[in-house]
Amino acid sequence: MKRPYKVVDVFTNRPLLGNPVAVVLNAEGLDDQAMQRLARWTNLSETTFVLPTTQSKADYRLRIFTPQGEVPLAGHPTLGSAHAVLEAGIAAPRAEVLVQECAVGLIEIQVRRCQMTTRLMLSFPTAEISPLSTEATSKLEGSLGVKLTSTVPPARVNVGVTWVVAQVQSLEALLLLRPDFSHLAEFERWLGVAGTSLYASYPAGSTSDVEVRSFLPSNGVIEDPVCGSGNAAIAAHRLVAERSFGASRQYIASQGQCVGRTGCIFVEEGARGQIRIGGECLTCIDGYVQSN
Repeated sequence: MKRPYKVVDVFTNRPLLGNPVAVVLNAEGLDDQAMQRLARWTNLSETTFVLPTTQSKADYRLRIFTPQGEVPLAGHPTLGSAHAVLEAGIAAPRAEVLVQECAVGLIEIQVRRCQMTTRLMLSFPTAEISPLSTEATSKLEGSLGVKLTSTVPPARVNVGVTWVVAQVQSLEALLLLRPDFSHLAEFERWLGVAGTSLYASYPAGSTSDVEVRSFLPSNGVIEDPVCGSGNAAIAAHRLVAERSFGASRQYIASQGQCVGRTGCIFVEEGARGQIRIGGECLTCIDGYVQSN
C-alpha cells in the first residue's frame, strides 16, 4: 500500500542543514512491527506515524520510532510532523495552536506565522531535575574525557524524555569533544536515560547564546544533529541551576556544526514556567512510501 510520506528538515530554513524526520501521514492499519520496520529502513534518528486522534481536544495522534524502538516524545520529530500535517492539510491550528496526542499526553505546538516564514514552538512538560551523584558525575567525565563545570552541577532532567545535562567549561572544549561512546552508552543504560546533552556559552554579542551537542549511543544514535528535547532539558537546567535566561526569558541555541549542520533553536520560558523550543521547518522529500 502506498502511503503519503514526507521527509522534513527541522530547525533550519535551508535544505539539508537541519535534522530530518521521516513522516508517514496515513499510518492507519500499520501495526507496531510494521512501524518499526519502516523506522529501521529510513534509518533516520526518528520516523513518525500520523494517526486519527482518540481525544476531542487533539488535532491528530503521533507515534515516534527510532531505528531501535518507540519513544514517548521527541522534539524535532514533533515539530517536523506538525509541519507535515499543516502542509498536507490534515489539520489546521485553532487560535494559532496545534494539539498533538502522543504517549505522554496532549502537547501544544504554537504556529507563529510571519510574512516569509512560519516558526513552530513546542511546549514541553514541566521538567523534573535531580543533580547527579558524585559517582555518576565521575563516570560521565570519564566517558566524555573532559572536566565539567562544577558551578553548575550535571543533572538528570526529565522533560518527557530523560537526559543527562551538563555544561562544558569552554566552547572550544565542547567542539573538540570526542567521547568514548561504548562507555557513554553503558553510562546512559546504568542511569536509565535516553542520552546526554552538553552545552557551552558563546561570548556576549554572538549570534547564538549557547552551542549544544546531544549524544544517544545507548539508543543507536551517536550524535543527534539538532535535538529538540535535548535543548529543552538544557533550557530547564540553565533556568533552574544557572538562572541565565536573562530578562527576556529567551535565548538562541545553535547545534550541528560538528556534523555539518547549522541548526538554529529558539528557546523561551512561557508564562507558567514551561519550556518552549522551536524553529523553522521545510520539506525536502514529498511523495509516497510502500508498506504492508
